Amino acid sequence: MTGMTKQYPGCLANDQVALTVGRNQIHALLGENGAGKSTLVKAIYGVVKPDAGTIVWDGQPVTIQNPGHAQRLGIGMVFQHFSLFEALTVTENIALGLANASERAGLRERIVRISTEYGLPLDPDRVVHDLSVGERQRIEIVRCLLQNPKLLIMDEPTSVLTPSEVQKLFVTLRRLAAEGCSILYISHKLEEVRSLCSVATIMRLGRNVAECAPAEKTVKELAEIMIAMDLNAPTPRPAQTEAAPPRLILDKLTIRSPNHFGTDLRDISLTVRGGEILGIAGIAGNGQTELMDALSGEILAGKPESVRIDGLPAGHLGPHERRRARGCFVPEERNGHGAVTTMTLAENAFLSAFLRGALVRFGIIDARRTHAFADDIIKAFDVRTTGPKAQARSLSGGNLQKFLVGREVLQNPSVLVINQPTWGVDAGAALAIHEAIMALAQAGAAVVIISQDLDEIFVLADRIAVIAGGRLSEPVPTREATIESIGRLMGGTGQQPLGEQPVHA
Repeated sequence: MTGMTKQYPGCLANDQVALTVGRNQIHALLGENGAGKSTLVKAIYGVVKPDAGTIVWDGQPVTIQNPGHAQRLGIGMVFQHFSLFEALTVTENIALGLANASERAGLRERIVRISTEYGLPLDPDRVVHDLSVGERQRIEIVRCLLQNPKLLIMDEPTSVLTPSEVQKLFVTLRRLAAEGCSILYISHKLEEVRSLCSVATIMRLGRNVAECAPAEKTVKELAEIMIAMDLNAPTPRPAQTEAAPPRLILDKLTIRSPNHFGTDLRDISLTVRGGEILGIAGIAGNGQTELMDALSGEILAGKPESVRIDGLPAGHLGPHERRRARGCFVPEERNGHGAVTTMTLAENAFLSAFLRGALVRFGIIDARRTHAFADDIIKAFDVRTTGPKAQARSLSGGNLQKFLVGREVLQNPSVLVINQPTWGVDAGAALAIHEAIMALAQAGAAVVIISQDLDEIFVLADRIAVIAGGRLSEPVPTREATIESIGRLMGGTGQQPLGEQPVHA
């Protein structure tokens, strides 16, 4: 690619970008959120049409008309945000991406074979709306692999995979490269990039700024090239004492998942004190979604006393009442759950903060205060956007994540629960989110982070528990845990024991 340029209203997404990916090469494309990476790869895949520039494929100039054209050329792409129909099964979703009936013959068996071979297990008969984010990611990867691509573009493919799953995927990617497939790899996990990729192109503000061999740079050096500033680790918090009062208590929380293929929660008990961060690790699909919904009030508990916020029995309270009790929540899925993408940032700020932010007067939205609150989030969390009137869908994934975390943190909750705090965000944004979480805990809030990123949990958490098969392990102090021991808990007890009866609550 040479001279690639794409202008959006108020944003020059790509400015004369050049990129060369060699045969059999695993090539990283790095940059902070909003650097122009996604726009560039969407041009390769035919999703967006560049305003200027040339693409040469296998020695021939091409104008890629649409994703179908890209696929016929041999280009496949795994998007960060999934393109799946929730009412259809895994097999049906994958079938939609195949060009003709002959490719759909024996598809179910091929899905089972490919997903098993590549360490990305899928049940081809599951309906997508019942799947976790991690399982949905597997569909996107398997769908691409079934097309035998010559160039595979991967946008944050490991965001919701466990360390063992990541290593299995890397084995697959290295094998694909050895067999002749080139891979263009976008990731904010820089240690992964150093391990996997032979070349990295780094972008900033829509332009190329560097090309290097990642293994010859440290993670800190790569991150500093990306954001053009020194990057320092957050200051550790003082050790927490047992004297702090409990702010969140779960007492034998037992619920049945509303999804037919979901995971029931069984006898989950925990106590999180003011000033403490509890990390909950686990493989996708082991009850994280149900636990988040039970904490936020989207699933009600059978007994009010099953969930207590600042001593108030809240198991029977919905999301609005739990926010009134000073609970705040950031769900895993940004688009459609955390934010309404067609609404402005100001409107999205209002949705969860109208009560605690006093954004309503006499039953009418206070537009001035609402816009001021959204502007405060944008400034405090360095959200790259044109302002509070920008639609949520105009933001990159990382910038929208910063906005959603900021929306909850600035409400000064006594309890904050975040599912996948830094999914798909760059090093600078992750640092800002981590600092905000630690500052909130330091101010006396109880914080629960649910994450599949063990590095993140070990950085933030005072104690770590593992959810597997809908059960929660006993939390252990972080200083007494290792990634290996937590990883074993995540992988060793993830399946429901045979013969166990479903929960009725």
